[in-house]
Amino acid sequence: MQLHLSTWAEIEQYLARSRTIVIPIGSNEQHGPTGLLGTDWLCPQIIAGEAEKQADILVAPTFNIGMAQHHLGFAGTISLRPSTFIAAIGDWVRSLAGHGFEKLLFLNGHGGNVASIDAAFSELYAEASFARRRAGFALKLCNWWDLPGVGELARDQFPTGHGSHATPSEIAITQWAFPDARKHADYAPRIAPSGPIREALDFRARYPDGRIGSDPGLATPEKGAALVRLAAQSLVRELEAYSREPMPD
Repeated sequence: MQLHLSTWAEIEQYLARSRTIVIPIGSNEQHGPTGLLGTDWLCPQIIAGEAEKQADILVAPTFNIGMAQHHLGFAGTISLRPSTFIAAIGDWVRSLAGHGFEKLLFLNGHGGNVASIDAAFSELYAEASFARRRAGFALKLCNWWDLPGVGELARDQFPTGHGSHATPSEIAITQWAFPDARKHADYAPRIAPSGPIREALDFRARYPDGRIGSDPGLATPEKGAALVRLAAQSLVRELEAYSREPMPD
C-alpha cells in the first residue's frame, strides 16, 4: 500500500490494523558517468515498492533530497543544509505521529544522510525528554545495503571494484528498474580512486568523474534483480519484527 496513492479514509483503515510505516529516504546527486542522479532515492523506493507487493505494509512518499553538499561540483545535484534536512525530517515525523503512526522506519539510500538522520531522531526524542513525557513513537534507520544478507550478496557479486560511491550494486538496481535509462561509458581508470570526502570543490578535484573506489561497469540488471529481491524480503521481515516491538504504556 502506498500512502500517496491512497485516500485519507484508506489510511485510517490501515491505522486500525497497523501503526507502522516505511519512509524511503535518499539524495539527488551525481553518481559518476553512468549513474542516475536519483540513484540514492530510487534504490530505497524500488526496494520498498517490491516489499509492498509481498506484504501488507504502508510506504510513504520518498524523501528524495538529502545531504549532498559535497556533490554540488557536479551538474544536477540538489542538496539541503544539515539544519534544513533535520528540520524537514522532524516535520515528517510529527505529521505521521500525529495521525497515530508509532513505528517509523526510514529506509535510507545515501550514506551521507546517516549522521543528520540520527541527529533528527535525537532532536525528536529530546522534545519528549525535556517535557517529561513519552514520545509516543519509535524511529528506526535502516540503510538498504545493511538489510540482512544484502551486503554479503553485493560482496559476492562484486568482489573487487565495489567502492563506496557510484557502486555497481546501486547502479545494478536502477538498471533493473529502469532498463531504458541504462548508460554506458569508458572508465579511466577502471576502478576509481578512494579517499576522504570534504567539500564540493575538493571532491571534484579528487574524483573528477564522480566515482569513489568503484567500477560501475560491473553492474548488470540481473544482479540488480537479485539484490532487490533479497532486500525486499529482508525489509518485510524487519518491518514485521519492528511492528512487534512493544510500545511503553
